[in-house]
Amino acid sequence: MAITGRPKVSVIGAGHVGSTLAMRIAEAALADVVLVDIVEGMPQGKALDLSQSRPVVLNDVSIVGTNDYADIAGSDMVITTAGVPRKPGMSRDDLIEINGKIAVTMAENIKKYAPDAFIIQVANPLDAITYVISEITGTPKNKIMGMAGVLDSSRYRFFIADALGVSVKDVQGVVLGGHGDTMVPLPRFTWVGGAPLPDVMPADQIEAIVERTRKGGAEIVGLLKTGSAYYAPSAGAFEMAKAIIKDEKRILPVAAYLNGEYGISGLFVGVPVILGKDGIEKIWQLPLSDEELSALKNSANHVKALVDKVNELGILG
Repeated sequence: MAITGRPKVSVIGAGHVGSTLAMRIAEAALADVVLVDIVEGMPQGKALDLSQSRPVVLNDVSIVGTNDYADIAGSDMVITTAGVPRKPGMSRDDLIEINGKIAVTMAENIKKYAPDAFIIQVANPLDAITYVISEITGTPKNKIMGMAGVLDSSRYRFFIADALGVSVKDVQGVVLGGHGDTMVPLPRFTWVGGAPLPDVMPADQIEAIVERTRKGGAEIVGLLKTGSAYYAPSAGAFEMAKAIIKDEKRILPVAAYLNGEYGISGLFVGVPVILGKDGIEKIWQLPLSDEELSALKNSANHVKALVDKVNELGILG
């Protein structure tokens, strides 16, 4: 069902990612926002702070902070950001047990109070947590997706633009696969001002950027010491939400459930999709080379290993 009227978006998790995302949604007047967190006072305080900016940004969207999941009732979209961030030296995969349990609570409440909502999943390890939420909510596969592909591609495009000294507006590129060290940036499908990336950048520099993209989150964790990235992740989730709410028909890379596409089945893996009023309206299949397809399947195998670990740990009960 398409979203009509002024939509309601609930953001679960009022930490850095969630509160920044709430700000982006509110300042764009994209939707009324409910900000949910278990920490008493935090979502209320952040919502009040954001509301007090409304006379400056000149919009009348509603921003509510709450500790009660019942307040997400009637949401057109729920964006899940709650989870423990990485610390230096940790991988995203190290968070599977603790964030998996948090995901179960989120999913049970989404199923109870907002069963018809679109779901955009942000918490790490992203692909496996998306699987957890999907299994519990039973949300149609076109209406649930993970955010990472947009984030990974944004990092990749920034690194290229910065290295070449050009506008980020003139760099198009895509990153596929799981949101982790096996992600698959695609130089062959990357364009700078209409020129293929391999024509304007030497191979060794491209490979260095590919590797930096894979480690992009860890680089920020290492610098911050006590947290992880939130400006870019919130921007990625916002772009996806806007594409659905505004029916933009954007081709964006998201962690989508695959049913044979790219030779992968039964997993949420990052691939390009058309995002519009019905959520994932089509899986966009790129003509990958044998080498690119092999890398994507290798990344999918890593996602499967995490899903298997979810089941081994009994996270789903």
